Amino acid sequence: MFTGIVRELGRVDAVEPTDDGVRLRIAAPATASGSAIGDSVAVNGVCLTVTEASNGSLAFDAVPETLRRSTLGRLEQGAGVNVEPALRAGDLIGGHFVQGHVDGVGRVRRVTDEGLEIEAARELVRYCIEKGSIAVEGVSLTIASLDEDSFGVALVPHTREVTTLGRAAEGDEVNLEVDMLAKYIEKLAR
Repeated sequence: MFTGIVRELGRVDAVEPTDDGVRLRIAAPATASGSAIGDSVAVNGVCLTVTEASNGSLAFDAVPETLRRSTLGRLEQGAGVNVEPALRAGDLIGGHFVQGHVDGVGRVRRVTDEGLEIEAARELVRYCIEKGSIAVEGVSLTIASLDEDSFGVALVPHTREVTTLGRAAEGDEVNLEVDMLAKYIEKLAR
């Protein structure tokens, strides 16, 4: 479980193909210093299991399912990534409950002075409401505007500075996780 409050801007040191997907090596000294093998860490909003933690870096294995549903398979060496260690008992919840289970990939339609407009599949947008929560690249954001196939989010200066969203460009693909409460409510209402 995560909160969508990015704790560190990491850097991709390597993307290594494996028989079962890819191994990602991420430089994230603050997160690595408090992580152990088996811990969960969100990378661009994707919950991954630490397979190595040493010398300021972390390694993760991303399997085909993860690569199909997210942008992780398109990461390149040197890319910046949003990093958040898993929520621990007693931690403050500053964003919203985020599982790190990406629902799909959206595309930045427009970058404005206020924030981002993101195109998304209608099956994801149906879970969105104005002033509701969404995780974009693992960042907990409030939906500021909404239509049938896109939504807008405002970005405060701090978010622009400490996450990859400050460098987002039109056409960029982004990982999306809709508010899990909306999915549970839909299921219960059926």
